Amino acid sequence: MHRRLFPRALALVAVIAATATAGASTATAEAPTPAATQLHATIDAILADSRLAGAQAGVVVVDTTTGETLYDRNGERRLVPASNTKLLTSTAALELLGPGHRFTTDVKADGQRHAGLVSGDLYLRGGGDPTMLAADYDALAAQVAADGVRVVTGNLVADDTRYDNTRLGPDWTWDDESYYYAAQVSALTVAPDTDYDAGNVIVHAAPAADAGSPPVITMTPPNGYLHIDNRAETVADGKTTISFERVHGGNTIVVTGQIAVGDAEASDWMTVWEPTGYAADVFRAALRRHDVRVLGRTVLGQATPADATTVAHHDSMTLAELMVPFLKLSNNGHAEVLTKEIGRVLSGSGTWSAGLSAISEYVADAGMDTGTLRQRDGSGLSRRNLIPPAAFVDLLAAVRAEPWFDTWYAALPIAGNAERFVGGTLRSRMRGTPAANNVHAKTGSLTGVSGLSGYVTDADGRVLAFSIVLNNYLTSSVKSLEDQIAIALASYTEKGAGTARLAPRTAPETPRVPDGLECSWVKPIAC
Repeated sequence: MHRRLFPRALALVAVIAATATAGASTATAEAPTPAATQLHATIDAILADSRLAGAQAGVVVVDTTTGETLYDRNGERRLVPASNTKLLTSTAALELLGPGHRFTTDVKADGQRHAGLVSGDLYLRGGGDPTMLAADYDALAAQVAADGVRVVTGNLVADDTRYDNTRLGPDWTWDDESYYYAAQVSALTVAPDTDYDAGNVIVHAAPAADAGSPPVITMTPPNGYLHIDNRAETVADGKTTISFERVHGGNTIVVTGQIAVGDAEASDWMTVWEPTGYAADVFRAALRRHDVRVLGRTVLGQATPADATTVAHHDSMTLAELMVPFLKLSNNGHAEVLTKEIGRVLSGSGTWSAGLSAISEYVADAGMDTGTLRQRDGSGLSRRNLIPPAAFVDLLAAVRAEPWFDTWYAALPIAGNAERFVGGTLRSRMRGTPAANNVHAKTGSLTGVSGLSGYVTDADGRVLAFSIVLNNYLTSSVKSLEDQIAIALASYTEKGAGTARLAPRTAPETPRVPDGLECSWVKPIAC
C-alpha cells in the first residue's frame, strides 16, 4: 500500500533535523505554551462530560500549515465513523473521476425502422445518474418522439448493467431497508425531487372531505409501480398519526393511522424495491404522454446491443455540482453510486469491491495509512467501517493541495449557515459562536455513533484540521459536545490574553432528531 509523507510526518522530520543541528542541548521537547495547555484542558473537560461515561472518544487537531498536532486523544483508535466515511468517498471521486465527470442516460433502438415504426426493442440504458427526475425521463421521451418514433413492436428494455445487481450495501441492517437513506442502488433509478434521493418515492396522505373516509393518497412522482394499501382514516379532529411502511420484498406501501379534516397533508419518503423497474415505469408513462407506443412488455437487466441506434440522450450535472447535495445533505445513495462508478471507470467493474479498492489506493496515496482502517461502503451506513480520527486528519490536511479542493471544501456543510444548501447538516449548529460560517465539516450519525471531521480557522487565522469520533454512548445525542470542541478551536489563539476566550460557550442544542440519524435524513427537513 502506498503512503506519502504528510504534514504531520513532515513536521516530525523537521523536528528531528532541527534537533540534530542544534545539538544535545535542544533534545528536550519544548514545554507547551499556556494557550496550548489551556486548549488541552478545555477539550479534556468537554470529553469528561457524563454523557461519554463508558464511551469511546477520539479527537485529533492539527495545524494544516506546520503539521503540528495541537491535540490528540485516542487518535490511532479505530472507531465507527458513520457518515464521516463520505470524506474518503468524495475526495476519491473528485480525484479519480474528475470534477467534470457526468452520468449519461441513453435511449437506443434496436431493429429495423420504417417511418415511425421500430421493428425491435427500445432500450433505456442507465449510466448511474442519481439525479434523474421524472421530468428528465419525460424529456427523454420527448426526444424519442421528436426522432420520429411512434410505435415500437418489441419490448422496453431497462438496461442497468453498468453496475452489478447487488442492491443493498454490505452489512446494512434490515430495519433500515424501507427508509430513504438506505435506498437500493441501481445504474437506472429515479429521484423524486431535487434533494436527489434516488430510488425513493414521496407518499402523501391528505384528509378526505368528510370524517370516516380514508385519506387521499398520492405519490411523487406519480407511477404505477408502487401500490397503496390504505388502512388510514380521516377523523373530525385529533392528532395526525399517519404512518407509511413498505412491505419487505415488494412495492406495497401500507398507510395506517388517522388525519383530521382540514389538516395539512402528511408525507414521507420511502424506498422502492428494485429501482430499475421504477425507472422503466416512469419512462414508459412518459412515452405514452408523447404518443410513443411500446407494444411489448418491460424487461429488466438486459444489456443494450452495441449496434443499437441512439434516439435520446441525457447528461447529468457535473460531479463538482453533485458534491453540493451529496455532502451538504449527507446523501447515502450518492456515496454508493460514486463507489460503484469509480469501480466501473477504473476497472470496468461496477461493484462495491472494485470501487472500494480504488478508493483505498487513492486515500493511501493521499497520506492515510490504510493498514489501520477498514472501509466497507461508500456512505458509512455499515457498522463495520473502522477509521481512526488521526487518519481522517491526515486526509483532510493532504487534500488541501488538490486542484479540486476549493470545490470540495465549499461543498462541506458550514456551521450555523441557515441556507440549506450552504449549511447542510450543520445549518442549525453553532449559530452565534466563533464557529459559525467558519467550520466546514462532515457530520456523522448512527445510533451510539457521532462524528464531526473537517476544518476550522482559529482566532489567529490558522486553518486547523480536526476529527471528532464518538462511539458507544447511551444518551440520545452528543453533538453539543462536538460543537463545544469546534467552538473552542475557532476561539483558539496563541496571543496571550486572548486565551481567556477558550472557555467554550454553551453550544446551542441541535434540533431533536431520532437517535442515530443525520438531521437531513429526517423528512420533513429537521436541520
